[in-house]
Amino acid sequence: MEAMSSEHATDAAAATPTIFERIIAREIPADIVLETERLIAIRDIAPQAPVHLLVIPKTAQHRTVAELAAADPALLAEVVATAQRLADEHADGDYRLVFNSGANAGQTVFHVHAHVLAGGLDEGSLAH
Repeated sequence: MEAMSSEHATDAAAATPTIFERIIAREIPADIVLETERLIAIRDIAPQAPVHLLVIPKTAQHRTVAELAAADPALLAEVVATAQRLADEHADGDYRLVFNSGANAGQTVFHVHAHVLAGGLDEGSLAH
């Protein structure tokens, strides 16, 4: 079978809704912990910390945090403020905020999202 070029693979992936778009559309279930007009926050299905939440812009327009920052800095600020709010509500207010940008950095869903991790994290605990 012939391999698809990365350009065509990206085009094909863009035509298929991401899991986050399907969650936002309520096509698949998720444990939603917060929702606003522009964001949704859910529990991660494979938590890497005692508290592991995802803050997801409802727009699928941006694949990475750099794209979001360049196009809509106010929405990025809202993501960060929401991360703090969630850490205050679900932990002691301390948290780690992670954006994976690109497949080699661990990004598996190419719809920008922030990981909010909290609860007994040690320095270096992400260096696995």
